[in-house]
Amino acid sequence: MLNTQTATLSLSASQRMVTAAFAALFGGFLLYGAAFANSDMLHNAAHDTRHAIVAPCH
Repeated sequence: MLNTQTATLSLSASQRMVTAAFAALFGGFLLYGAAFANSDMLHNAAHDTRHAIVAPCH
């Protein structure tokens, strides 16, 4: 028999907004900050990701 437990987390609207803002800034850094990096591997990874999500980059 498999025992499962469910955990719930209750967040206020302001906590959700802070979390969403942090996620948006972090995601923006990963996509756009890494795209202008000098490291070829980091740039190519960001470039391939932008193509994968159909974001224009050229």
